[in-house]
Amino acid sequence: MKKHNFNAGPSVLPREVIEKTAQAVLDFNGSGLSILEISHRAKDFQPIVDEAIALFKELLEIPEGYSVIFLGGGASLQFCMIPFNLFEKKAAYLNTGVWASKAMKEAKAFGETIEVASSKDANYTFVPKDYVIPTDADYFHITTNNTIYGTELFTDIDSPVPLIADMSSDIFSRPLDVSKYGMIYGGAQKNLAPAGLAFVIIKDELLGKVSRHIPSMLNYKTHIDNGSMFNTPPVLPIYSAMENLRWIKAQGGLVAIEKNNIAKADLLYNEIDRNKMFVGTAAKEDRSRMNICFVMAPEYQALEADFQKLANERGMVGIKGHRSVGGFRASTYNALPIESVQALVQCMQDFEKLY
Repeated sequence: MKKHNFNAGPSVLPREVIEKTAQAVLDFNGSGLSILEISHRAKDFQPIVDEAIALFKELLEIPEGYSVIFLGGGASLQFCMIPFNLFEKKAAYLNTGVWASKAMKEAKAFGETIEVASSKDANYTFVPKDYVIPTDADYFHITTNNTIYGTELFTDIDSPVPLIADMSSDIFSRPLDVSKYGMIYGGAQKNLAPAGLAFVIIKDELLGKVSRHIPSMLNYKTHIDNGSMFNTPPVLPIYSAMENLRWIKAQGGLVAIEKNNIAKADLLYNEIDRNKMFVGTAAKEDRSRMNICFVMAPEYQALEADFQKLANERGMVGIKGHRSVGGFRASTYNALPIESVQALVQCMQDFEKLY
């Protein structure tokens, strides 16, 4: 049976990327060695890092004056690395979900941390819009896509202070104006590569301005100066990321990727809105294209397990909602084919006919 991978992360990757990564595990570059056992300083591996960084810059149209680095530790480690490197007097955060809240918690250990707005009281079902960014903050932190609650911020904000964005789950899903950001970062396990890798895009001029001592491993300058090779980097995920970036470019770049993502999201949201058995949980104007969350309508709540069972029988994987929200979540990342969304929509329509 064909499987339809709606996992929220680690998540679906293009089949050809998986196959090329698997081949590199068996024999990297005709060397007779696996990529799992080569040195990260081998002459054959440096071009992989170089190409991955070059594709980052090309696909996102990153302007001069920014560095791209690859790190271990995932996005969660960045929650403390950001204030270590950028927090001097005050930081500002937009609280739109669990991960934004966790990032803000780390910053509070460094000093005055302002929550400029929050949608927590509404269970994070919308992205706050009417707020004022304090002009004396060292930076303003946002989380652009909220995987648990299914909201997404599509605007490149005009911020009076450096804008820092966690884009773990929507990077490379649409074009960006990188020049509006001081830093973009994220874990790779949604739209980029297997778990174990974090990426950081940072404006060089922001660094070196805090008065505190920064431990070497937590200092962005350390990793920039050493080309992401200060310590052994996550070799396999970097290779897979390079192959995935090649795949994105071959699809037509981010304009084509965004068009496809809009088509997938529209298809599923239209069915949620049409089908009497299901209800979307996020405010319509803030609905995520990456993580589509919905629940059974109140009068059909008792049938939730029955729909989950039917979906499982049809090959749907990973549609159970996060435990803090319940219901269902279909993650429609770049590599998910529209045929999988069509299969889920058909499943929803068939379930409706049964009842």
